[in-house]
Amino acid sequence: MFSVTGLNGELFRGNLETLLSTHRVDQARHLRGLEEEGEDAEAPPLPAVVPRDADRYHAAAAAYARVVHPAPDRGPIYHAYQVMHRDVLTVAADARVDAAWQALVTRGVGQAPVVTREGRLVGLVARAHLLHVLNEEGGRLRDVLARRVADVMATPVVAADPVSDVRRIARVLLEYGLPAVPVLDDAGLLVGIVSRGDILRVVVTDPPLTLWA
Repeated sequence: MFSVTGLNGELFRGNLETLLSTHRVDQARHLRGLEEEGEDAEAPPLPAVVPRDADRYHAAAAAYARVVHPAPDRGPIYHAYQVMHRDVLTVAADARVDAAWQALVTRGVGQAPVVTREGRLVGLVARAHLLHVLNEEGGRLRDVLARRVADVMATPVVAADPVSDVRRIARVLLEYGLPAVPVLDDAGLLVGIVSRGDILRVVVTDPPLTLWA
């Protein structure tokens, strides 16, 4: 299941097919800043962690696999909770763009969910967004415009449930031009994030991953 959330709260909740056919989020943008963005920083290694309510997730994942993928010979199915990063860097919507840039650089990530002071997800900010209002040269910031993260972030943003199939998350990344998909629990709280690098590491390090839907 996927949801779309923004400044006005949750705007959509449903399966991938309904999302793609009825809610075309305006995020498939190829952003360019004052300079060409450099190579994304290397993502941290995939954490070997198990969610506290793993039994519920495993049961839901097994039920999902039986209904959607009944064929027994298609290989393993991976879900968001198995590949997502749980130690998620978040950025406040009212943070200064230079502070957000520094936070991303310090953590070595290319993007971060944007949250309100109450912790509600309202968007996603990437280095490419910030390069519209600042310039970086030799590791130092210059030409920083007086803007807040809310002025440049992508919103609304698509989020996934913890048991969402990573193949469907990959489809969302491609369809909406997103660098990552935040993961929300049943209460709408941020519990992780799945980036393109996370999915690629599954393909490379733990084959065979079933790549067809």
